[in-house]
Amino acid sequence: MSYDWIIDVLFWVAVAFLVAVYVSWRATRLDRLHVRVETARAALDAALVRRAAAALELAASRLLDPAASLVLATAAHEARTADADNREFAESDLSRALRAVVDQPEFVGTLTAHGAGEGEAVLDELSSSAAKVAYARRFYNDAVSQARIARRKPLIRILPLAGRAPLPDFFEIDDDPPGI
Repeated sequence: MSYDWIIDVLFWVAVAFLVAVYVSWRATRLDRLHVRVETARAALDAALVRRAAAALELAASRLLDPAASLVLATAAHEARTADADNREFAESDLSRALRAVVDQPEFVGTLTAHGAGEGEAVLDELSSSAAKVAYARRFYNDAVSQARIARRKPLIRILPLAGRAPLPDFFEIDDDPPGI
């Protein structure tokens, strides 16, 4: 009695099982990449809000001249209240406003001369928050890049493993920190 058909069936069951495991692994990896994108976006949003708050604190500190305070406060307010379509432009404007105010000659010296450490504390917070924005944006764009690469794979496109998740977009802003 020949049992060749049993071996054929077991072979095809094993192949189907391995294909199912591979597809499941790819889908799980893609899901983890999307979670990473969402987490990085939340960290980026938090860093941007912190930078805008530090800029508003500097503008309200009375350590700047009124024109510089107004420019900085307006840019920070616009960055905090911008909708999704205008957020990148508003954040870039805030970066340029921070550099315009902070990169003035003798800015740091005159700011630290006012008050007992108040100016230094504001500058430290601003410097820290500006650096965190640059790092957070790099991490976010790296996560977006990896998710986009994974979604271009033929298996992901043939089998709709991404589901209805939108293709993530890069966040491109001028995030050069001021020279503090």
